[in-house]
Amino acid sequence: MNKITEVIDGETDGRAVRWHAHRTARHEELLKLARKAVHKLGPQVSMEDIASHAKTSKPVYYRYFGDKEGLRQALSAKVINDFRDRVIAAALAKDQELSSLHAMVTAYLELATNSPNLYYFVTGAQRSADDESAGALNDFFDEASELISVRLLKLYDQKATAAALSFWPRAALGMVRAAGEQWLRQPESDSKPSLETMAQELTNWLAYGIASTSDVKNA
Repeated sequence: MNKITEVIDGETDGRAVRWHAHRTARHEELLKLARKAVHKLGPQVSMEDIASHAKTSKPVYYRYFGDKEGLRQALSAKVINDFRDRVIAAALAKDQELSSLHAMVTAYLELATNSPNLYYFVTGAQRSADDESAGALNDFFDEASELISVRLLKLYDQKATAAALSFWPRAALGMVRAAGEQWLRQPESDSKPSLETMAQELTNWLAYGIASTSDVKNA
């Protein structure tokens, strides 16, 4: 290879790197703008409305994401990873078992209430095995389940059964999600629990079950 060829190849590589960096930055910018559009316009927002809100055109979004499903997968994966980072970080910031569980539940409810539209956009779709966001969601569930398992094991002084530690954390996540979504959809009223009250209730259910709120005694 002579010096002229080396220079040309170097310039070509440099352009490729710059072009890749440009596309990556533009991809992230379009995701941020789509996130804002969903937050403002709702989970059923159209591709046309997203593009209009982003002050660009639909072909631009199609060029980067293929179609609306491609955009949904990319945006969902990003939101889930952000969600995961904040929920897990909240749990790890606390040393005590109950405090850690409470912090995790509180962070989840806060994130959902901060943008119900975005929450339902991410959680409302059916996911196929090759869905980009499915992997992110499974990773989040796996990590959260492991944290719950560790906290409950310490809380019960190593006395929890293997079956309980294997199945209860994932079942508990389903319970928190189902109860949280019912609470989120409930219209504001005097009877609706506050976020703080709901977080405390869910934490108690996680750790002790519904018996923690009842005076019922074992026979």
